[in-house]
Formats: sequence, structure tokens, C-alpha cells
Amino acid sequence: MNTIKLKTDIPGPKSTELLKQREEEVARGISTAYPIAVDHAKGAVIHDVDGNAYIDLAAGISSLNVGHSPEPVVEAIKKQLDSFINPIFNVAMHEPYIQLAGTLNKLVPGSGDNKTVFFNSGAEAIENAVKIARRYTKRKAVIAFDRSFHGRTMLGMTLTGKVQNVKSKFGPLATDIHHAPYPYDYRDDRSTEELIDDLKRLFKISVDPNDVAAIILEPVQGDGGILVPSKEFIQSIRKICDEYGIVFIADEVQTGFGRTGKMFAMEHFDCEADMTVMSKSIAAGIPLSAVTGKSHIVNYPKVKELGGTLSGNTLGCVASLEVIRMIQEQNLLSRANDIYKIITEKLTISSKYIGEVRGIGAMIGIEFVKDQNSKEPNAQFVQSVVTECFENGVLFMRAGDGNVIRLLPPLIISDEELIEAMDVIVRAIKKFEA
Repeated sequence: MNTIKLKTDIPGPKSTELLKQREEEVARGISTAYPIAVDHAKGAVIHDVDGNAYIDLAAGISSLNVGHSPEPVVEAIKKQLDSFINPIFNVAMHEPYIQLAGTLNKLVPGSGDNKTVFFNSGAEAIENAVKIARRYTKRKAVIAFDRSFHGRTMLGMTLTGKVQNVKSKFGPLATDIHHAPYPYDYRDDRSTEELIDDLKRLFKISVDPNDVAAIILEPVQGDGGILVPSKEFIQSIRKICDEYGIVFIADEVQTGFGRTGKMFAMEHFDCEADMTVMSKSIAAGIPLSAVTGKSHIVNYPKVKELGGTLSGNTLGCVASLEVIRMIQEQNLLSRANDIYKIITEKLTISSKYIGEVRGIGAMIGIEFVKDQNSKEPNAQFVQSVVTECFENGVLFMRAGDGNVIRLLPPLIISDEELIEAMDVIVRAIKKFEA
């Protein structure tokens, strides 16, 4: 029996009415990819207020690696609600915060002791990781990368390596931020050595390396188009950090908690960051983020120099402990690799518009071009596929220059659900090829 069930026009009348209310009441700056309102959701399936059922391959932009409303997480939250919601850790400590910190200290790749501090969102954790690095090194400059995405706060958008829809006309931006090229093998045939030489050129023309507090990167770029660098590239960044005493920050907000087939994507590169930033799937949709890293760095700020009123909220902490348990007990790291195999096998189709299928684990991008020679991005084709798939019950997000389909299915999705969704995608691609 099919999972997708479409009972009304898409969007249905109730969603359409709520969309009108949204336009009247909600600031337009916050985007919503699809004009539907959710009634309930479970696993990899969203049911809207009109009774339609969709297969979700966006998973909250990788916030729902263990799926919508996972039972162990829901039960842990309900149990916690019966005791207390959040006493605020700055006022009185609670056990879930300490327990989760200890769990992450062991999980996050790194030699020696780790320490953890919690915040509310990925962008907030990014800001605090930079804050810690600057405090520890007593330096001010930070290097990020082209096409990266690190959030929409002032520092987050400055670190982000793109302008449109992120930082255009929002200036003045934060100071002492520099950008270096990130590998994009499909469009840029420069070697790792050449890319690293470009980074080092910053040290000659823009910033003294001895003034650099941190280098921050996504081990796999998500919003940039699902770009997977070489092991050599990541390890070269590590060597530069070691040479100049720079703190290496891994932004694992999108890649963490099993998305790439490892608990954290940095594990693919046989390389350790000094600090790891986490959010999204850390707590199955409950707001929570974390910075975990080498104790002598994360522990460097003095008492009261870090914090936030709702940071490390109790509900997020108990949810996260269950997320980690689910990943481990249900072998979801291996499942991410199974998902990769199913998706890529379904995409072995002849298409003049598919430039490249790439990714790692359950983090896959399909880049579309106008022709194979020029490789000109074909965002219009992708928009047509997105709309067609939506109208046939499959949801996913775009990335890159709007010409990359970004597939981030929940790791708990069944083979049957995934195959059904991929059949819809493949039919849509073939339809617009004609």
C-alpha cells in the first residue's frame, strides 16, 4: 500500500486558508518551502490539515534524523514535563544537562578530555564557538569558506560564504572575517594543494596568521550544494591550524548525529577538530545546540563569560539523550549508508540535465545543468521538479544556486517509503526531460 495519500487539490483548502492568515500575520522574511500546514507527522511521513500524506525527504533540513515524533523522545519529554520544564541552568543545575554533556564529551571525536556547553540554536552555538576561540587565543580574525552557511545572526551571516538571501543589504557586517575557497570538484578542477595555496594567500594579503583565532568549516557543505571535500583537504586545514596555533572549528550542525553514516562527519576524514558545533538533529526538533571540544579551550572562558537564559533547556537535553540512544540501538549509522545505496541506484538514469549525483551517507545532492559542456546551473528545471514532486506527495529542499536537489531523509525511513518517494522524483525528472 502506498504511503502517499492525496485527497484534495495540493495545497488543500485548509492549508490555503492558513497560508492567507500566515501572509497577514507573519513577517515575510521567514520562508516556508511548501504551502501546507502540518496536522500530525510520524517517522518519515507528514499529514497536512486537509488529510493529505507526504513522504518527507527534507527531515527539517536534517533536524529530524530519527524522524518525526519518535516515541522514545516523546515519552522522555512527557516524563520530564511531569517533573519540571526548565529551572534555567544559570539559576539551578539539572541532571539532564550534565548527563548529556558527559555523553557528548565521549561521542565527539577528539583525543584527550572534552568539555561541553549548551545553547539554543546552531547560529548561537557558532557565535559562541568563535567567542571561545577568540578568548582562548587572544586573537580576533576568523577564516570561513566560500558557499558555506553558518546561520543568520550578525556573525553567522558574516561567516556564511554567500551573499544573496543571507547578507545582502544587512550590513555593516561583523569585522575580521575572511573567506577561502572550498573544494567543488564538479566545477573547479583545482587540486587540494592549489586550494590550500589560495587559503595561505590570505596570510599574505589580508590577515597575519598569528592574528587568526579560528578556521571554521562544514565537513560537508549542505546549503552550498552537498559538497564533500577530500580527506587531504581537511587534514591540510588541520596542519595549518597546528602550525599557527589556530583553533579548528567543525560546524556539524547539519552533518551531525548520523547524517553521513558516522556520528559526526569529521570521522570520515581521520581528523579531529578542536571544537565541534551541533544543533538540528541533536534533539529531534526541540531547540538545543552544543559546543563540545578540547577541555583546555572550551573551559578557558571564566565563570559568567558564557551562557544564555534558556540554553541547555531540560526538554532538549532529555530528548537528545534519547536521540543518541536511538541512533546507537537502531544502528542508524549503517542505515544512512543503506539509504545512500537506494537513492543512488534509483538515480542511475540517463539525463542530459543531471550534472552530478554526489554525497555521503543520507546526505545527497543532485546537481542539474542546462547542458553537460557549459555546466550552467539549471535552477528552473529543479523548480519544475520540486513543484511536480510536491503535487505528487514528496517533499525536499534545494541547495547550491537553486539547481541542486538536496535529499536528507530521516534515517528511520523504510525502504518502501524511500523507493516510493524516489520513483516520484525519477518520474518528475523524466517528465521535464521530454
